[in-house]
Amino acid sequence: MKLKKITYALFLMFTYPAIAADKGTLTIPTTAVTGNPLGVGSDQMVVPISILNGRELSLKRENTLAETLNSIPGVSNSSFGPSVGRPMIRGMDSDRVKILQNGVNNLDASNLSFDHGVSIDPLIIEQIDVIRGPATLLYGGGAVGGVVNAIDHRIPKEKLQGITGRGEVRYGGANLEQSNAAVVDVGTGNFVMHFDAYSRDAKNLRIPGNAISNRLESTNYWNPDVVVAEEGGDGTSYANAKSGSYEPYTKAHGRNKLLNSQSETRGGAVGASMIFDRGYAGVSYAKHQTKYGSVKEPGVLLDMDTDRIDFASEIRDLGSFFEKAKFKAAYTDYRHHEMDAVTIHTTFKNKGIDGTFELMHVPLLGLKGVIGTQFDSGKFDAIGDEAFIPNSKTNSQSVYIYEELPLNQHKMTFGLRHGKHEVKSKGGEPDEDGHNKFGDPSRKKFNTNNAAIGGLYKLNEQWSLTGNLSHNERAPSYFELFANGVHAATGVFEQGQSNLKKEKSNGIDGQIRWKSGQDSLTFGAYFNKFSNFNGLLSTPLKEVAEVHHEGEEPEYITYKTSRFTGIKAEFKGVELEGKTMLTDYLQFNVRGDYVDAKDKTNGGYVPRISPLKLGAGLKYEFNRFGARLDVLHAFKQDRVASNYYYQGGKELMTDAYTNVSMMATYKLPTQLNLEAFTRANNLLDEEIREHTSFLKDIAPMGGRSIMFGLRGEF
Repeated sequence: MKLKKITYALFLMFTYPAIAADKGTLTIPTTAVTGNPLGVGSDQMVVPISILNGRELSLKRENTLAETLNSIPGVSNSSFGPSVGRPMIRGMDSDRVKILQNGVNNLDASNLSFDHGVSIDPLIIEQIDVIRGPATLLYGGGAVGGVVNAIDHRIPKEKLQGITGRGEVRYGGANLEQSNAAVVDVGTGNFVMHFDAYSRDAKNLRIPGNAISNRLESTNYWNPDVVVAEEGGDGTSYANAKSGSYEPYTKAHGRNKLLNSQSETRGGAVGASMIFDRGYAGVSYAKHQTKYGSVKEPGVLLDMDTDRIDFASEIRDLGSFFEKAKFKAAYTDYRHHEMDAVTIHTTFKNKGIDGTFELMHVPLLGLKGVIGTQFDSGKFDAIGDEAFIPNSKTNSQSVYIYEELPLNQHKMTFGLRHGKHEVKSKGGEPDEDGHNKFGDPSRKKFNTNNAAIGGLYKLNEQWSLTGNLSHNERAPSYFELFANGVHAATGVFEQGQSNLKKEKSNGIDGQIRWKSGQDSLTFGAYFNKFSNFNGLLSTPLKEVAEVHHEGEEPEYITYKTSRFTGIKAEFKGVELEGKTMLTDYLQFNVRGDYVDAKDKTNGGYVPRISPLKLGAGLKYEFNRFGARLDVLHAFKQDRVASNYYYQGGKELMTDAYTNVSMMATYKLPTQLNLEAFTRANNLLDEEIREHTSFLKDIAPMGGRSIMFGLRGEF
């Protein structure tokens, strides 16, 4: 039956109005590829990298950064509902994946908790670079999983005489999204200003059937109100345990619609630069606000507000041993409120500054490279009922060197990085009973060392091989060291360990690449062995926590306890990506990825690992019209963790699914450069539950939907 549906969808593609060719679009200034400070193209990179920009990015933009990147092999979405999603790369998340904005760390709280959104909206992003695998040399030991760099051009880098810009409006989708964005650059030659503004409103997500999965419904971990009660030992919520009966799960989370999944987003920025003959200097200010419902907690709203100031400068042709200097820095003030309709219950704050200074030297004995330094200083505060982490400060300073040695058409790369990290806890205050939840103030220091050596070997004009060996070290984060309380997002009592050691791993990564004209094929494999991997493991212990209800006396609920613990682990996998022109107008695409992550200390698997995924697509373009069809099949994931608990129970398996999507555009025959588009997702209306999501068993992805939009450039 499923095969018939897919065949029917393929037939629809060729009878559907087709997609417009990319003609007359705005040319955006080229940006150096993330992960290589020498500015080489992606084909010359030793590490695996994918780039989304221009029209391709415009048509793939989704609600979140992670969902926008779902077509890239090795990248998955740690979805916490349609409004929240942080990219996972090769089975790794949190601090192991660096989220950057214009090459500078994006400071928010998405690494701390999965219900905190990334404070970057894809609507105004002009280019996204994704490094898969260790990028620790340039971005610190935390980037052992990879790097996502969102580039917005808010600080102009090239001269402009006149005005350019783009705009976009869209409506529809499974959440009935209404969004619009406008980006304008105005220049008088050497002085260029940038303006952008965007908004997004979305309703509750339409889903195929019940929010709760059949697999969860058959267990005894019922958990509609977040907490797991001791009463009766049946895993009911406290509210239901008090009444002695189950509240239907569909009432808490929905049927055909995912309740409390609505969102509102507003934002914008202004920037300005002076462009010189040998460089530029610029500054920008950006504001991002979003309010969204917590899918896990009915009636709870999350209100996120971020202010960010960026400064960037570059000077070329220095006329000395160093030929170029670059400086980038950003100050961020992030606030996150968790509240009901009127009352704020918990507030998370994160303020900090992050920056890099880099010098490129002249060729020396054939070597081309840079030396650089990176610094960051952050202050994190948690205030209120769900503050499970003490107020803390983090300071880091690092120095690094990266070099390339051309060897005819081949090349070698190598680099070193040394970092010093300090994490301070302010401790806590004793309560009425004299109990100090967070203990006395403490300070932890770590030194990290990272190294890598790689190479690119060209077999001929079409074929090439790449390889990379790396040693990676990551200092524990403040929440891994000092957490001690109920974490509503995971549904467990989380405990840090102040004696936690730094994370260590050794990795090998290799690719075989083929490219001929517009056709290309890349196949890669990787292996990372952790001598110490800091994971959140369940324990046999239980903790009693005080829970407050509006207008009621505090109640005491028993929670399962999970503790950040160092283990031995192995991550290995393969990735595939290719495209070929079947005719002058028809392109065939293929992709796939697989990751296997094992807990070598306790046996079994690391949790929330994406299953094997295989996809294929057809893209047709002719004159003003075109069409695109993509089919992605995710296999059943039964490699689940046995030592990890969340949402009240053990990790459950997820079923296979097939996601069929289609897109169509038409370039309007007007003097303006306007393009209308329509995009249909999940055409088979399948129940899609991403295994990487903490909420996979209570929050499926959207059902069958269609979106309409209009984009223009001038």
